[in-house]
Amino acid sequence: MDREYLKDKKKIVIKIGSSSLIHEETGGLDYTKLEKLVRIICDLRNQDKDVVLVSSGAIGVGVQALGLARRPKTTSLRQACAAVGQGQLMMIYQKLFQEYHSTAAQVLLTFDVISSDERRKNAINTFNELLQLGVVPIVNDDGLARHGHGRHTVAIDELDDSVAFGDNDTLSAIVASMIHADLLILLTDIDGLYTDDPHNNPDAKLIPEVHCIDDHIMDMGKGAGSKYGTGGMTTKIAAARIATNSNSDMVIVSGADMDNIVKVMNGESIGTLFTEYKDHDFDVVRFIL
Repeated sequence: MDREYLKDKKKIVIKIGSSSLIHEETGGLDYTKLEKLVRIICDLRNQDKDVVLVSSGAIGVGVQALGLARRPKTTSLRQACAAVGQGQLMMIYQKLFQEYHSTAAQVLLTFDVISSDERRKNAINTFNELLQLGVVPIVNDDGLARHGHGRHTVAIDELDDSVAFGDNDTLSAIVASMIHADLLILLTDIDGLYTDDPHNNPDAKLIPEVHCIDDHIMDMGKGAGSKYGTGGMTTKIAAARIATNSNSDMVIVSGADMDNIVKVMNGESIGTLFTEYKDHDFDVVRFIL
């Protein structure tokens, strides 16, 4: 399938996972990648495209700031790290965006916002106002609170791997649905959807395109394993269901190289493309409950 049409996408959500922002050896932020990510987003803005960034990384920044030796296992300590890291991560993003004469704004979403018609409408209005003002909204979800109990660290949860919102994949798709995005780009630690886990099966083959998310595709996600990221490939396929049913294409590409964003926007055939496939019976809120 020719992907030239991706060049014309005007409203884009980019999701970047922790594994694409953090040095694995030390747990510290990869400033080179961060700077390049921001530069590419600002260049997309200069092409008159609207961009929303959904970013992980707050817990990792908090771990570093608090001088912890490793990522904590208890929910309360992870929440503390997120509370510290969220502010610091946004400060870094603000500084980088300012260097390219752009403005970024933090947007925090709770599960209650998504499930409430009135609150969801208010959130959509906020996104739209920010985009009209030329601001890049940053949704950085490392908080605690599926139902809003996190107070300052409120966000759809990636702290507890058992809930449906893993590694911001589903959250980014919900944001794409809310703002009627044309395209969702997932930058992750795997370069697309494979027929099997490529870490364990050398014969696994990359699937370049998915036009219908059937049971066969869903089963591939269930067998992915934890190396695909916090949420695994299952949440990426769940994100694809939300995005494609909301009239948005979605591409999974490796976050190891930020130039992959440019390649996607130039219509190059990299990663896995999920094409929009509207199911009129699909309801986002009912899907995530």
